[in-house]
Amino acid sequence: MRRVVLMALAMAAGFPAVAAAHLSVKVTDEEGQPVENAVVTFFPAGGAPAVAPRDAEMVQSGKRFSPSILVVPVGSRVKFPNRDEVAHHVYSFSSPKKFDLPLYVGEAVAPVVFDRPGVVTLGCNIHDWMVAHIFVSATPFHAVSGTDGRAHLHGVPSGGGVIEVWHPRLRGKPVSLERPAEGGDVPVAVLRLRPEVQRSEAPSNRRKSGGYR
Repeated sequence: MRRVVLMALAMAAGFPAVAAAHLSVKVTDEEGQPVENAVVTFFPAGGAPAVAPRDAEMVQSGKRFSPSILVVPVGSRVKFPNRDEVAHHVYSFSSPKKFDLPLYVGEAVAPVVFDRPGVVTLGCNIHDWMVAHIFVSATPFHAVSGTDGRAHLHGVPSGGGVIEVWHPRLRGKPVSLERPAEGGDVPVAVLRLRPEVQRSEAPSNRRKSGGYR
């Protein structure tokens, strides 16, 4: 009964009544192995609704960024708390958001607002092995693939649209898939990935709080 009432209200307001659905996407490499940490987004054929910004954190701990992949809607505010005893200098040269947070320990001065869609690569000016990515999404329908290579998007409208898949090691542009209006099998995105580069952590001497090693 409640669903019928909601559909009637939506139609009365001039919006099409579109049932929400679940969308699963399987992400593999060229050898068929599952790919973890791929960002999957969905753009409905009728256009994506406006996204609601949110507050998020990219934590620095153990001389690492956590999480390594953070997905936020356009307009979101991200804090960069440093929970290490050493100072970090967080920066990005990426065109969607260039910023610089000079050496600090604890909380940064203010959150950074990510007001343009795209991928923002983060680094630390002191610790070269510290790398992470913030994916700023223009659609509210997004998910990150797990160890099984599957991404589960909830609450997406039924019907056709375009699925896009991105990964930090992807060669070229994001992979696009068509989602047919009638649904069907689980879409499979095959990614051509660059070899993984292991950045080694430089040996360091313990210094008092505020040091940069």
